[in-house]
Amino acid sequence: MPTQFDVVVIGAGPAGYVAAIRAAQLGLKTACVEEWQTLKGEYVLGGTCLNVGCIPSKAMLESSEHFEAATSKLVDHGITITGASFDLAKMLARKDAIVGKMTKGIDYLFRKNKVTWLKGHGRLGPRNEDGWQIIVGEASVAARFVIIATGSKARPLPGVTVDQQLVCDNIGALAFETVPKRLGVIGAGVIGLELGSVWRRLGANVTILEALPTFLAAADEAIAKEAWKLFTSHADLTIKLSAKIKAVTIGASSVSVQYTHEGAEHQLECDRLIVSIGRIPNTDNLDAEAVGLKLEGRGFIDVDEHCRTNLPNVYAVGDVVRGPMLAHKGSEEGVMVAEAIAGQKGHVNLNTIPWVIYTSPEIAWVGKSERELNEAGIPYRVGVFPFTANGRAQGQDETDGFIKMLAHANTDEILGVHIVNSHASELIAEAVVAMEFRASAEDIARIVHAHPTLSEVMHEAALGTLGRALHI
Repeated sequence: MPTQFDVVVIGAGPAGYVAAIRAAQLGLKTACVEEWQTLKGEYVLGGTCLNVGCIPSKAMLESSEHFEAATSKLVDHGITITGASFDLAKMLARKDAIVGKMTKGIDYLFRKNKVTWLKGHGRLGPRNEDGWQIIVGEASVAARFVIIATGSKARPLPGVTVDQQLVCDNIGALAFETVPKRLGVIGAGVIGLELGSVWRRLGANVTILEALPTFLAAADEAIAKEAWKLFTSHADLTIKLSAKIKAVTIGASSVSVQYTHEGAEHQLECDRLIVSIGRIPNTDNLDAEAVGLKLEGRGFIDVDEHCRTNLPNVYAVGDVVRGPMLAHKGSEEGVMVAEAIAGQKGHVNLNTIPWVIYTSPEIAWVGKSERELNEAGIPYRVGVFPFTANGRAQGQDETDGFIKMLAHANTDEILGVHIVNSHASELIAEAVVAMEFRASAEDIARIVHAHPTLSEVMHEAALGTLGRALHI
C-alpha cells in the first residue's frame, strides 16, 4: 500500500516549496516531489529560479556592476583604481556558493517543518479510495490533495539546438568559462537584457535581436522609452527591433545568425549566442491527458481564481498557470492554495503583483500602464518626478530615471506606479502596499518620507498627480 499524504506537491521551485512548507505548518502531512539535479548528480531543491535563474543571475549582475564601478564610475567620487581586473572563475564560484547555501536552506526548512522530499520525476496517476496516486520513478504515493508546481522552461527557437556551449539558454549563459568577445542575444525580454548586461559589463560586445517592433511592450510606454535611451547609450547595448531570424549556423567555435532588419539582410557573427525568447509551462510528462487534466492551448493548466483545476482536489500554481511568470507570484499562490486546503481563506491579488527587471538601472512597476487605462476608458491623472531632482540620488550618483504614478481622476485611487532607477526593485514595495490597501495618491502625499532618501521621489510623484509637486 502506498504511503498516504494529505498533500503532495509536484515541483520544488518557489511556488512548490513554499506551498509544501505552508501546508506542513498548517498540520497537513505533506510531501514534495523534485527531480532537479546538479551536474554532479546531486538532487537539489529550489527549481529553475534558485538554481539557474533569479538567484544566480542576480549574483552575477552584482559582481559585474562592482567591476564596472571600479573601472569607470568611481572616478566621479574622487576614487581612481588603476589596472582593475576580475577573476571570472571566482565570480562563478561565488555565484555557485550562494546557490548552494540557499538550496541547503530549503532542505533545512523541509526537515524543520517535516516535509517529506520525494526525489525523482513526479507524474499524475489514477484516483481511487486512497486519493490521487502520484508516481515518483518506480514508486508511488497517495495524496488527498495535489498541488502541481512544475514551473517553466526556456522556449526553444525552432531549428536551433541549444548545446549550452556555443548556443545557450539561461542555464549555459550563467556559466561561461570565458567572456565572449562577441555575444549575440535573441530576445530583448527580461532574461536577454539581464544576461546581456552581465557580459557587456565584463567586456563582451553585445548585440540583442528582438522580433517585436516595440521595446519592453509589457511596460508603460514612458518607462520603455526611458529604458531604451539608457540601455542604448549609457549601457552600450546594441538592440535591434523587428529583427526576424532566418537561420542560425553553428560552427566549430562560433555562431552565425542570419536575420532581416529594416528591409535588409544581415549576418551576426558571435562567439556565443543566448536564446531568450520567453518561457513555456513545464506540463509535459505529467500524464495530464491520461487523467483528464484540462490544459489551455499553450500548455498552461486551466485554473480558477483560487488555482483549482478541473480535477477534484487538484490545484496548480506558479508558472504553469495564467498570470505573470514571476517567482513571488507563484509563492503567494502556493500559500493561498495550502491555506485553502486547510479550510482557510487564501487570497492573491494579481493586480498588485510587482514586476522587476534587474538591469542597470532597474525597472519596476505595479498595476496599470497608461495604455491599459486608455484602452479601458478609465480617467486618470499622472504624476512624474525625476531622480535627478533628488538629493540622495545626486549623492549616490544614481540620477537616471523617474517615478511615474497614475491615479484615478475621480477617486484618486492609485492605479499604477512605474519606476526606472537603480533601486527600483526596493522602491516599488511602497506602491504595492499602498495599492493593496487601495490607497489614494493623497495618502502617499500626506505620509512623511525621510530626508534625504530616494523614497522622496515616490512622495513627489504622488504630489504631482495632485498638481502640487514641491521640488520641480
